Amino acid sequence: MQIQNPSAIRINKFLADSGVCSRREADKLIQQKKVKINGRTAVLGDKVSAEDKITANGKPVIPQTTKIYIALHKPFGAITTTDKKSDNTVMDYVDLKERIFPVGRLDVETSGLLLLTNDGEIVNRLLKSKHRIEKEYLVTVDKPVTAETLNRLAGGLKIDNQKTLPAKVEKISPRQFKITIIQGLNRQIRRMCEALGLKVKILKRVKFAGIELGELSRGKWRPLTPREISSLKTHGR
Repeated sequence: MQIQNPSAIRINKFLADSGVCSRREADKLIQQKKVKINGRTAVLGDKVSAEDKITANGKPVIPQTTKIYIALHKPFGAITTTDKKSDNTVMDYVDLKERIFPVGRLDVETSGLLLLTNDGEIVNRLLKSKHRIEKEYLVTVDKPVTAETLNRLAGGLKIDNQKTLPAKVEKISPRQFKITIIQGLNRQIRRMCEALGLKVKILKRVKFAGIELGELSRGKWRPLTPREISSLKTHGR
């Protein structure tokens, strides 16, 4: 009978903690047979310890002990990916040597707040929809917004046979409003507006998990403050 190392952790958690990718992405790499443990192809559920030699995509994985948390003002047109083969990715705007990855994604036509980190635990927790993390957006549409439209957005709309959860909505100007959602359906806000005959002209995320975009300039990034990091770690618990 083989004795398990009490300090061993699952391979997907090890990859996430090492800043390679999120746990979800780690599972994909493992399923694609791109992860090896001491020369053996890893499988889902494998456990590893500090003594093991791990490679991902043929490259050695070195554990990172320093956790990094940053906020980026993602520009319109930038792609949320860590794929170095792609052009104009969010990683092109971050001049760090350490490996970090985005917490979720913003589509190419959406700008605003994007968090990046090498803390796989936080990424895993924040991306689980059951935790209902608040995401606030500033939306500009092509037509004046009526009180009825705001009420329908707040109450929830049916898109793809699924009703969106209640949202917080605040009118800013005739064609602009803020909306706070707790879901992450694909292109959710755009599709909600389309269901009401509105076309989104500008979509900008201004707040995520309690962290605010503030006055951060487009294409720039900043480290989170100790208070923001502490707050982030409590979200979803």
